[in-house]
Amino acid sequence: MGSPALNVLTYARPAAPFLELLKPYTWFPPMWAFLCGIVSAGVPTDGYGGMIAAGVLLAGPLVCGTSQAVNDWFDRDIDAINEPGRPIPSGRVPGRRGLYLAVAWTLMSGAVAASLGPLVFAAGVLGLALAWAYSAPPIRLKQNGWWGNTAVALSYEGLPWVTAAVVMLGTVPPPPVLWLALWYSIGAHGIMTLNDFKSVEGDRRMGIGSLPVRLGVARAAWVACAVMLVAQLVVVGLLLAWGRPLHAAAIAGLVIIQFAMMTRLLAQPAELDFWYNTKGVPLYVAGMLVSAFAVRSLAAT
Repeated sequence: MGSPALNVLTYARPAAPFLELLKPYTWFPPMWAFLCGIVSAGVPTDGYGGMIAAGVLLAGPLVCGTSQAVNDWFDRDIDAINEPGRPIPSGRVPGRRGLYLAVAWTLMSGAVAASLGPLVFAAGVLGLALAWAYSAPPIRLKQNGWWGNTAVALSYEGLPWVTAAVVMLGTVPPPPVLWLALWYSIGAHGIMTLNDFKSVEGDRRMGIGSLPVRLGVARAAWVACAVMLVAQLVVVGLLLAWGRPLHAAAIAGLVIIQFAMMTRLLAQPAELDFWYNTKGVPLYVAGMLVSAFAVRSLAAT
């Protein structure tokens, strides 16, 4: 019969390319934003364990996973240039199976969203619609870096944040929660721009107008940094206006560190984009949680 470990590996191997299509490493941003939404709602989590678990599943593996599968299917020609080892261009996911996975994951995501109530279902449908609109023709928002990055930033940050607050509060969140979700979504536009640096060659050849293609890598890096900084500085101002000076000071400190790192990034953007994504972006997302704690009492009143 063979060892149990060998049997597990044997059965896991065929599924591995499909899991790779869903890109588990991309699930963290929306799951983190969902956590921030829970914190910002200011509601005790007792008795919400099942809903929270379902919401995390919806934000990360389901809706975000769907967006990754959809993108890989419609980007298979570009990936053949930029990253030929990916599951579809490499042939490890043959035929139309990548498309079938995207459709199946869309339906599953919709079913889970529906189980969490009408407001969450509406948010889930919006997230799924943005996932398809970003990658699929005829809309294909990614052909314009301004619009495409906006769609992804909203899907990764603002939408899961607001959805989590809705789950906890049972209604539309108060303005402070909505403002934080909005401004951190705006700042995430810059993060999405940095993520496009790795695909410049294929995007240019296939007519994808990412910001590094439209503006050039150097100018796109300046835009990305400016967007991230401005969004966080607005959050600092909002927290001061809401009487949260200590939280505002903490985020300002994170911004200062990011600014110092950005000066290095801007000197060599094409070489240091990955470095900044792994070292600077975590400071950005840490500020999200700090701001969520800052408005807990404001949301609960």
